[in-house]
Amino acid sequence: MPPGSPAFHTTRWSLVAAAAAVAESTTAAPNHALAELCQAYWYPLYAFVRRRGHSPEDACDLTQGFFTRLMEKNDLAAADQSRGRFRTFLLCSLANFLCNHRDHERASKRGGDRRHVSLTWDADDAEARYRREPIDGLTPERLFDRQWALALLDRVLVELRDDYERAGNGQLFDALKGALTRATDAPGYERVATELGMTPGAVKVAAHRLRSRYRQHLRRTIADSVESDEDVDDEIRHLFHVLSNTGA
Repeated sequence: MPPGSPAFHTTRWSLVAAAAAVAESTTAAPNHALAELCQAYWYPLYAFVRRRGHSPEDACDLTQGFFTRLMEKNDLAAADQSRGRFRTFLLCSLANFLCNHRDHERASKRGGDRRHVSLTWDADDAEARYRREPIDGLTPERLFDRQWALALLDRVLVELRDDYERAGNGQLFDALKGALTRATDAPGYERVATELGMTPGAVKVAAHRLRSRYRQHLRRTIADSVESDEDVDDEIRHLFHVLSNTGA
């Protein structure tokens, strides 16, 4: 697959529908769709819980319990793409969960034969990441938005690199990705040309294509989590506004 061609991955909203369908069933089948959603969004939610004043241990328990409740109560059935952004739905659901967590905090997480959502994360690593967050000026909601934005951009880079790798151009992507992240140590076109046996002009064209493909991936990824195409530009502006105002 050439770097300029689209790669269509499962959308976030499609994952939500698949996760809700498994949760609604009477079987104990593994909910791989929900597990993927959990893996994608656990840290922004963990950071939100920590910023609400919970200890590291309780934040891990509550984040685990929240995702387990999504499955047990099939709360995902209420997630309707026509109602707006998945980011907003998830944060509102977590806020409601925290308001009522005394009733089911431990039980929903460890409760006997209830179906359990297996999350793969390192609690120590999660807390180390949290301790690097800005201390001042970030409410739990703003911290969640910041981490949501960073997680989304990270997914875009990973998917874009996968496209290049499949086309045999992983080395080219690695050499030029600094142009996307504005890394201060990104090599110049002449250096990349020398390293890869290309002309500076060819490297410049490749960099332009990479930036174009990045924008396409970014728009598609954001479109996966909003109601309509008209919302994509608003969400992109919000995403970069969040990052520019939190020092990311």
